[in-house]
Amino acid sequence: MRRLTAGFFSSVDGVVESPHLWQFDSFDAELGAGMGAMISRVDTVLLGRRGYEEWAESWPAADASDPFGGFINPVRKFVASRTLSGELGWTNASLMDAPLEEFVRTLKQTDGGDIAICASISLVRQLLFADLLDSLMLMIHPVVAGAGRHLFEPADPVTKLHLQEVTTTSKGNVLASYGLRSRA
Repeated sequence: MRRLTAGFFSSVDGVVESPHLWQFDSFDAELGAGMGAMISRVDTVLLGRRGYEEWAESWPAADASDPFGGFINPVRKFVASRTLSGELGWTNASLMDAPLEEFVRTLKQTDGGDIAICASISLVRQLLFADLLDSLMLMIHPVVAGAGRHLFEPADPVTKLHLQEVTTTSKGNVLASYGLRSRA
C-alpha cells in the first residue's frame, strides 16, 4: 500500500499559513535536505483547488534546476475541487474523479511511490481525521508568527500521534515526522 504524506512549514506557535511571511533567514541546507528526502519518495501529489490555482500560476515558470520546481512540475497531480471542471492547464494535473476520501483510499491501493498532499491545510485535516494520512512532517522554524491559520483547531478530536523521526538543523529548525496512532 502506498503511503500518504504531508509536510508543513510551521512557526513555533503553530501557524502554517503563508510561511514566506515569517521564515526569514531560517531556511538552511539541512532543511532543504529533509525536504529533498521527503519528495524523493513521492510520485503523486494531491492539491486542493486554492493551492492548485496559486501554484499553477507560479511553479510552471520555475527553472527546471530549481529543486522544488523540478519536482512539482512533472509530477502527477490530482486536484480536489467542487468548482473546477474540464482539463486543467498545468502539466500532469487532473481533477479527482471521486469524492476525496474514496479517491485517496483507491489511490493508496495502486502501485507507486508516496503520495504527498501539498498546499492544502483542509485536505490534510480531512485525510488525517479520516485515518488516511500516514506521515505528517512539521518543519518548525524558530519564530513566533503571531497570526495566520493553524493546522489544528480547538474543536478538533483528540488524535494521538507517534514520533517517527526528528532532526534539528543548524539554524534551529526542527523537522518532526509523526504517524497516526489512534483516536482517544
